[in-house]
Amino acid sequence: MKEHLRCIECGAKYDINEVRYSCDCTGLLAVERPLEVLESLGPEVFDSRLGSRNAADRSGVWRFREAVNNLDEGNIVTLPEGLTNLYSRSNLSKWVDCDQLAFKHEGENPSGSFKDRGMTVAVSQAKRLGKKIYACASTGNTSASLALYAALNGGQALVFIPSGKISLGKLSQALAYGATCISITGDFDKSMQLVKQAAEELGIYLVNSLNPFRVEGQKTIIWDILQQLKWQAPDWIITPAGNLGNTSAFGKAIEEAVAAKWITKKPKIAAIQASGANPFATSFKHNFESLEPVTANTVASAIQIGNPVNFPKAKRTITQTNGLVEQVTDKEILEAKYMLDKNAIGCEPASACSLAGLKKLRQNNTIKKTDSVVCILTGHILKDTETTLNSLKDSSYNEIVESDGSIDSISKLLK
Repeated sequence: MKEHLRCIECGAKYDINEVRYSCDCTGLLAVERPLEVLESLGPEVFDSRLGSRNAADRSGVWRFREAVNNLDEGNIVTLPEGLTNLYSRSNLSKWVDCDQLAFKHEGENPSGSFKDRGMTVAVSQAKRLGKKIYACASTGNTSASLALYAALNGGQALVFIPSGKISLGKLSQALAYGATCISITGDFDKSMQLVKQAAEELGIYLVNSLNPFRVEGQKTIIWDILQQLKWQAPDWIITPAGNLGNTSAFGKAIEEAVAAKWITKKPKIAAIQASGANPFATSFKHNFESLEPVTANTVASAIQIGNPVNFPKAKRTITQTNGLVEQVTDKEILEAKYMLDKNAIGCEPASACSLAGLKKLRQNNTIKKTDSVVCILTGHILKDTETTLNSLKDSSYNEIVESDGSIDSISKLLK
């Protein structure tokens, strides 16, 4: 059967161009394609596109297009995105006592977060379907990304944001790119409930990670890492976890890469939550018997989500990769962020969960010193400047010192 949508619960199949975000049985949907399509692709095909001037080839998402969303190139809405680097830092390796450590910085995407990988695919699919009004619920990064790609495609973005729970940097992006921002009384989960209703009753195209095409774009983070590592899979990939879109996408990327024989080893996925927004971590401790929503409260606003919609897919990722879910405190998150910032990488607070989680997993020896590890950094350092400044205000990490404007005062400071 050609490319189609398939329910991960009951297996029901739907046409790829049918606008739906869940099965009739309420199960989540995934994009599926024949294995022979994946087998016909692979490292040689993808590597040959690295030096191309073609817009699709230059994108770190559309370089893998036949395995992401095989639409006509005229429908591809790209900036390009996905041209993100893989960094190593000896100081950070020493700090966590891990010999082989790298950082995949998705904050280098056009709107400053990994969300662009999924958004380019979702908006391109919307273009294929003739949709011009798109909506999302967001704590910030999704709203900025949607607003950017909606503007690029000449469409209209509606953003449902929880009142007072979005950083000004992210809100300013959404507004600057022309989105209509609707402030909702309540938390992210309330905003998510409302945007789902709007999509169903008003015919607006939903681009949250419930949309299976978002997951198709976000899975290219893994393939991009594999390509940068010359198709040698690391032992562990560690990612921040909020609404669990990336966790879900990563499992799908790994399963497809192994099935198509692009790689021979499955990296394990470690999903890291903030302790103030930890329903997935709590569920993991109880063998994923259920998911109990929480009232989320964490300094890592990008993952301040108490009822993640992608739980069933994310659970499957952790199980299939023999991975795990861990949680870290706000203090541990800010400490890891400080280390990343000071070592010239820099990220928003939620991104630092991956490094904070690695430190904890090394301390209890769950991850070995000799394991190869890639930490995902999800957002740019300028995404949440308020938190950065507040965390430094009462600390000895950084300080603004006064000068009378004379060279003598500067000399005294240096001494």
